[in-house]
Amino acid sequence: MKIVVCAKFVPDATADRRFRSEDNTVDRAGVDGLLSELDEYAVETALTVKEAGDAEVTVLTVGPEQAADAVKKGLQMGADAGVHVIDDAIHGSDAVATSLILSKALAKLEADLVVFGMGSTDGSMGVVPAMVSERLGLPAVTLGSEVTVDGQTVRIRRDGDTASDTVEGTLPLVLSVSDQANEPRYPSFKGIMAAKKKPVQTWSLADLEISADQVGGASAWTEVVEVTARPPRSAGTIVTDEDGSGAAELVEFLSTNKFL
Repeated sequence: MKIVVCAKFVPDATADRRFRSEDNTVDRAGVDGLLSELDEYAVETALTVKEAGDAEVTVLTVGPEQAADAVKKGLQMGADAGVHVIDDAIHGSDAVATSLILSKALAKLEADLVVFGMGSTDGSMGVVPAMVSERLGLPAVTLGSEVTVDGQTVRIRRDGDTASDTVEGTLPLVLSVSDQANEPRYPSFKGIMAAKKKPVQTWSLADLEISADQVGGASAWTEVVEVTARPPRSAGTIVTDEDGSGAAELVEFLSTNKFL
């Protein structure tokens, strides 16, 4: 079985994050970045399936040069190979263009099982798995909090606010998992050293037979017109209870600010 995990390189949420002044897109090259935390659950799911049977796991990412770190993390966790799609024309691509690039790469890899996380920690849209499944003409079982692969059948439990349901499909298909699906493993020292010898291919748009005018900011359906920095936090309100009136003052404050 050929399993491909689609992994995204995102700005580190604990570091300095900013937008490019030229076009108001997220600065992915000039800031610290890493494999999206939600995609680690996808990698772990793929590795669990691999360990239960005969499978090969490839980590696929799309992004600038620094996005190679997302592939590296997947290889360190235990994936067998990596593919990095990099091209200057990709900059500014929206979810629609990203799904096109991924679907072309997945078709070239002849994936049997495509695994996504539930969304990215920078965009938080969660629509790309469905878009990719539509482009590939494959069924999709999404937002799985529990995943079982039995031969050619993939079965998930999907948890909602009030109930859970079970969804299943037959390979080949597109799968996405939630952050309840598993507990991603930490790369071991052995895994970190082994990752250095694993094959990583670098593809351009030309390799995928995609023209530059199909992707990038110029073809995006949305545009960020203006960016405003979050204002600094103001000092809080302190209620001093010296004569027993503190409770009433607190209730008045919460009520006035519509916190109650």
